[in-house]
Amino acid sequence: MTQRETELLCTLGPASLNERVIHCLERAGTSLFRLNLSHTKIEELEQTISFIRKLTSVPICLDTEGAQVRTGRLPNGTLTVRENQFLTVQGRPIAGDPSSISFYPPNIIASLQLGDFIAIDFNSVFAQIVEKTDETATLRILTGGRIGQNKAVTVQRTLEMPALTEKDRTAIAIGCRMGVRHFALSFAHRAADVDLIRNEAGGDPVIISKIECISGLNNLAEIARQSNAVLIDRGDLSREVPIEQIPALQKIIIRKAHEYGAKAYVATNLLESMTAEPTPTRAEVNDIYNTLADGADGLVLAAETAIGKYPENCARMVARVVQQFRCRQNGMRQIRTRAPSLLPEVEPHGGRLICRMAADGQQEIGRLPAIAVPDEELTDVEQIARGTFSPLTGFMDKETLESVLEDNRLPSGLVWTMPVVLAVTAEVAERYTRGDRVLLTSNCGAPHSILDISESFVFDTELLARKWFGTTSQDHSGVARTLARGGHFLAGEVTLLQPLPLPYRRYELTPAQLRTVFAQKGWTSVVAFHSRNLVHRAHETIQIRALERTHADGLLINPLVGVARKGDFAPRIILDGYQALLDYGIYPPGRVVLASFITYPRFAGPREAVFTALCRKNMGCSHFIVGRDHSGVGAFYGKNASRQLFDKLGDLGIKPIFFEEIGYDLKTDRYVDLKTCKTARPISGSEIRRALISGQDLPSWMIRPEVQDVVRAELMMARQVFQE
Repeated sequence: MTQRETELLCTLGPASLNERVIHCLERAGTSLFRLNLSHTKIEELEQTISFIRKLTSVPICLDTEGAQVRTGRLPNGTLTVRENQFLTVQGRPIAGDPSSISFYPPNIIASLQLGDFIAIDFNSVFAQIVEKTDETATLRILTGGRIGQNKAVTVQRTLEMPALTEKDRTAIAIGCRMGVRHFALSFAHRAADVDLIRNEAGGDPVIISKIECISGLNNLAEIARQSNAVLIDRGDLSREVPIEQIPALQKIIIRKAHEYGAKAYVATNLLESMTAEPTPTRAEVNDIYNTLADGADGLVLAAETAIGKYPENCARMVARVVQQFRCRQNGMRQIRTRAPSLLPEVEPHGGRLICRMAADGQQEIGRLPAIAVPDEELTDVEQIARGTFSPLTGFMDKETLESVLEDNRLPSGLVWTMPVVLAVTAEVAERYTRGDRVLLTSNCGAPHSILDISESFVFDTELLARKWFGTTSQDHSGVARTLARGGHFLAGEVTLLQPLPLPYRRYELTPAQLRTVFAQKGWTSVVAFHSRNLVHRAHETIQIRALERTHADGLLINPLVGVARKGDFAPRIILDGYQALLDYGIYPPGRVVLASFITYPRFAGPREAVFTALCRKNMGCSHFIVGRDHSGVGAFYGKNASRQLFDKLGDLGIKPIFFEEIGYDLKTDRYVDLKTCKTARPISGSEIRRALISGQDLPSWMIRPEVQDVVRAELMMARQVFQE
């Protein structure tokens, strides 16, 4: 079977006419943005087209009102009528009230006849004309229900109406002047209607004729011959033919369109449930797949993206079903399943998430020799075992360490910037060799993990420090720690038995779990924020601006809460500060996940910036915020060192977002880049720390009162606020 590209047409409306959603829809693969003229004011059309054009190069399609009847304005937008009630329809526009409404276009009253049956708002209300004058018609309500304003009205016989309204003609003229070349003809009755809109548009427009009435079905061949594409509007069509005939008609229309050289698009209720829910029904997914199997060239999202709560989710869901269909179309006999937690947009580093956790009862540890290991290295084991450090499966051997230090790559060529090594005493190193298995314990002797030793090696510590940190100065925290650990190392794969009993695991989510959370929320683009400090207003500003800049679906706030330096905020305080902001609704609702990252700072500057980005890639994030002095210490790293390393390494599968230092401008009450505003005040984490220690109140432009209250409450209870 010949591979064909499936098009995605997304309707823009109140839910999607904004920068973030338009970018998300484009990223999901939208090939055409549709503007429904029945729901677009003509005086706003030019401005709307200009707004869309500034944001995207995806073409715009103007969908005409066409030969259709609609309800006029109503009080509060809706009106409920009861069975056997009489309702007057006015021939002129009125505001509407419980006893009287109007139809559009105004002259349609003259075309109505006594005895006509009328369905309003997709058969919600069914009525008959029982009285008529030149200016009014009286309806007897046979089936009561709710009537919405600007909703479809179907008369149970064909009405002769112009193919284009005056509003359509004006809109087409505006569109042509602004370079719009795609036009959809609503309620195409005959080939002459297609010729009319083609002549009205001039040049060589792309005309999509909508098949949504009996006469359109009867004249399908001649309409398809004159059109670039036909669009099956299953909603309006089902008001004129029995709904159970729609599946068969869909197949017939698609086949006929292809016979006459036209593409075939399908619309209506593809993902109707997702106007209110973040995920579709099984029936909807099945409908999309079978519509593709019928031969549809494109799928149209209408209410789903125009007024629904989850427009981006809808577009992505269509793209995923299309992807599955293509796999089968290309001859894949066996469907490759994947866990729903594994986002296809962000692959783990190296292609798969590592899992090195022991199943219950699988490991016999009673006779294994034990090595006591510092908590830092034990948290390394945990992150390796849970996949955060994928593709690493254990502590590095000498070849891998040298490759990382020299080239910022693993021996395989995959980018990796951070040494992950297990330093031991000379006595321990001499005791074990390749093939030995040992138990790693905490300093208090609690079993933690198993190390299958692949190598015992020696490495010069000063050389290691210089290559790793760019200095051998013991004023550098990372250097001091490395030199103190010594130059004997054990390498090998690890298996986690029991994680450390840390008090702040309530916020812990593994990479696989985070991917599950993101998938459940429908997020495919996620910005990650890394910090080891109490949240302040500069951090908030950076986080929100990163969301805006990337048009990402969500933000992962992922503070480092493992072993910290003396004087740093205690992990509990950092997490409670963020929790307070979430509780008080400071962040955009539904767009933030807070999760702890249990590790420790290496203070490796650019190396650590890339390393922590790769960790967030494994968590399923698409973007990573890199601050002015990310993971640095003192003045050991240059101002743009992290940016330079990211540029040198190329595409990592996660995009860095760089920020300069943010300050607050008292004159304009705005948070600004300190480089561009000389009057702005810096927001210093160390200043905040000193002030809180001394019990001072800080201004709200520096740190929110809600966060200060968290610290005060801890101090009042004499609990630990700072790392000792």
